[in-house]
Amino acid sequence: MTAVKEAARRPLGHFAERSVAGLVAVAGAGVGFGVLLMLVRFHWGPLYHADHEAAEWFNHLVAPHRPVVTVLKAITDLGGRPVLIWLVSIAVISLLIRRQPRLAAYLIVTGVGGLILDPSLKALVGRLRPVVDVPISHAPGNSFPSGHALGSIVAYGALLLVFLPAMRPRWRKPAIAIVAVLVFLIGLTRIALGVHFVSDVLGGWLLGALWLGVTAYAFRLWRRERGRPVPPISEGLEPEAGEEIKPAPAEERLLEHPRSSVAELLVGWVIVFGALYGFGMYVSYHAKGTFFDTLDTEVPQWFAARRTDQLTELSWWWSKFGDTHAILFVSLIFCPLVLAIWKRWRPVLFVALAMFGELSLFLASARVVERPRPPVQNLDGHMPTSSFPSGHIAATICLWSAIAVIVFVRTDRWWRWLFVAMAVIMPIGVATSRIYRGMHHPTDFMGAILLAALWIPLLYWVVRPNEDVRRGNQPAIESEQVHELDDELAKAGREG
Repeated sequence: MTAVKEAARRPLGHFAERSVAGLVAVAGAGVGFGVLLMLVRFHWGPLYHADHEAAEWFNHLVAPHRPVVTVLKAITDLGGRPVLIWLVSIAVISLLIRRQPRLAAYLIVTGVGGLILDPSLKALVGRLRPVVDVPISHAPGNSFPSGHALGSIVAYGALLLVFLPAMRPRWRKPAIAIVAVLVFLIGLTRIALGVHFVSDVLGGWLLGALWLGVTAYAFRLWRRERGRPVPPISEGLEPEAGEEIKPAPAEERLLEHPRSSVAELLVGWVIVFGALYGFGMYVSYHAKGTFFDTLDTEVPQWFAARRTDQLTELSWWWSKFGDTHAILFVSLIFCPLVLAIWKRWRPVLFVALAMFGELSLFLASARVVERPRPPVQNLDGHMPTSSFPSGHIAATICLWSAIAVIVFVRTDRWWRWLFVAMAVIMPIGVATSRIYRGMHHPTDFMGAILLAALWIPLLYWVVRPNEDVRRGNQPAIESEQVHELDDELAKAGREG
């Protein structure tokens, strides 16, 4: 009986020990932040001078080196709200699809809390941002605490705690180290770019650690109250969910023959490039007096003669649907959702290679053909690339065609036709806007079609993005009951 009691007490004892250690760490972060807040709020002299001296030192070190500034800005963007909100939102949606509402709720509460704490404390303290000799970057609002430092430790820390169980044990410590280094670098860039003092970043880290610790501790208490074991924090918040939240637990091999697949793609890329080069050189320099020459001369002039303020505004928006930011945005939304629903990497690889191949083919073709823009007013001004082929149009065709190819065979619901429609409507709209704005000839549009018509089928043949469907990974979503859709999607990742 004594042995049984001891065995029962042992988990509670471990939890108590871990809880005390966690509480001490959280309390330490809270006390540290409180002290720092008071020192900043009451303008303590030594801290004031140390902050300003550090700001001047970093400014003199970084400002003369533009490549360094570029790298710093790229790193600091990883702690900005757009990136963090995207990461947390995609993670929440993926967890809901995988039927992990508790973890999704934890991310929502932790993320929203971080969003509330940052502007609230900035308004309370009212500290102005640093003023340096050579301004490098600018940021709105007050300075203390650093929103990037606070947001990065909260968002990346919460994501790490949620997804640690999905990692193999040997990768967990490196993952923790990578997140720690990333959070440190984001905070450092805020100081180096001259938009925060050192104490702003320290305050953001301490407050972020405090909030992350409070929410993690509350989650662990919730598990204990429901009789669930409370493992070490190094194993994540909910270890038993590890298999469910793995990106593709049912996929044994990405490609059957990876070496031959790479060789096929390289050979295919060269052939597609050759076709683009031949067609581009012909329509650009050797088609005088032909139908192509008439088309490229009259169509841009016809559009230019019919420009109005309303149509110009509309064409600007349509053109934006095909630029790099819009294409990347759609890709970064679609790929994680496909991974969450079907638990396969091949569709993601298909989309990624479609966009990478399009970009490389477009840049290479534009560089060697060097076709001038149409001889009408170019509403978008000077562009760094030449006219043939249209990168906007080619990217739009490749993206929406790849999406339609993946979605169409994975469901028999009526809305799959919407993706087919988008694969037609989006490229036509972008093409019309680009020609209207005087940025491309009609044959540039044809070049984009040629690129996509050769590259996408080649990719489909090599990658076979829907191979898992052929083998039985078909979601059962024939039912008209909308409330059953999530149940049916959850089955999509299982072998039939």
